[in-house]
Amino acid sequence: MSDWPDDWFRRAPQSGASQGGDGPAAAEGVASQGSIKSPGAGADPTVQVNSRSAAQEKAPRLGQSEADRVTTPGAVGQHSPVQGGWPQQPAARTPGRAPGRLGGHGGGGYGGAPGLGWRRFLRPRPIMAAVAVLLSLLIIGSVSTYFYLDSKLTRKNILVNYQGRPTAGSGQNWLITGSDSRQGLSRAQERKLATGRDVSGRRSDTILVLHLPSNGGRPVLISLPRDSYVPIPGHGSDKLNAAYAIGGPRLLAETVQNVTGLRIEHYMGIGFGGFVRVVNAVGGVRLCLKAPLVDPKAGLHLHKGCQVLNGAESLGYVRSREKFRTQDLQRIQDQRIFLGALLRKLTSAGVIANPFAALPAASNVAGSLIVDKSTHLYQLLKIALALRHPITTTVPISNSNYYTPSGQDAVLWNQSEARKLFGELNNGQPISKNLITGSKQQAG
Repeated sequence: MSDWPDDWFRRAPQSGASQGGDGPAAAEGVASQGSIKSPGAGADPTVQVNSRSAAQEKAPRLGQSEADRVTTPGAVGQHSPVQGGWPQQPAARTPGRAPGRLGGHGGGGYGGAPGLGWRRFLRPRPIMAAVAVLLSLLIIGSVSTYFYLDSKLTRKNILVNYQGRPTAGSGQNWLITGSDSRQGLSRAQERKLATGRDVSGRRSDTILVLHLPSNGGRPVLISLPRDSYVPIPGHGSDKLNAAYAIGGPRLLAETVQNVTGLRIEHYMGIGFGGFVRVVNAVGGVRLCLKAPLVDPKAGLHLHKGCQVLNGAESLGYVRSREKFRTQDLQRIQDQRIFLGALLRKLTSAGVIANPFAALPAASNVAGSLIVDKSTHLYQLLKIALALRHPITTTVPISNSNYYTPSGQDAVLWNQSEARKLFGELNNGQPISKNLITGSKQQAG
């Protein structure tokens, strides 16, 4: 049987013992604070353990905070209390650092900061840096794309000064043409599109004047019939599209400025091939017809109701006139209807928000247009938005079957009403309601 008391590891010093004291405990062989003599060993301590002070003995053993149970390394005899007589334990946490967590996100193990990787990434500075990089890439990409598309425009010296050219009035005026040019079309494409073989000379099937008011009002789109009988500078009087055939866009622009009194600031033209490519690039254009439209000369077989027209069908639609009683006068209304539908599709969210649709469409548009020297891509976008819902009309006409001195069938303008219409535009005045004819489809 052991001579050691059963509770030797929990016993406190005798009353009266104190650190460095000289009471009875010291006389009984207590060599230092917390030291106990082994029986029969004299004063030489063989085991030294730190004991709890009287104040600590009174403290509750259960429910202690973790800080109270932490042992601090220190030599025996110093003020470094140790729970019972157990060997000293390492510090539970490192000063100045939160305890690590196993399996924490961001590599937080023992002794490591928890979630360090994600927390570093989610700090304001890294986020702002990432946003700045993305914005920079978007800006660079957008600017590069803009200049690339702008460079694809075919610019020509079309609008030139000449003696008697009208002065600038209120707002801005564009001359828009669609020619019968087969440039870029193969023989097979000409047969498929029913355009016929390429012919000598050049003709303009579509002649439009777009007026953008300076007061922010609705744009006005006016059709000038290609058979309009007008004076052509240096060539007497003839049909309007003869000016295009004789001198191209430059002579046409001069003729239009003279007969309307409007100064043309910008020009935009497109041929057959470019028109087809643009329509196909946007995935076709949806139109609703009041009656079937069948025109073999235009290669057209359309049914009644709403349908999506591809490039070839769209070209046939804007060229068809034989089935209408008013022929060319109805055709120019159909051209305005189709142009609005095309531009609404081209500027729709479904096309603009989809880079796989927007970039090919924009590239085809830019590569198909002929413009004047001062026109740029951002101005064409402005025109596209303006033409979504303009006021549309045809120049006032007095005789749609006028026979010229040379025996040609032409269109004669109502000069007084035409001057009034163009005068109101030039002066920034509202257009008289009786001069607005609008755009309507006919059943044929």
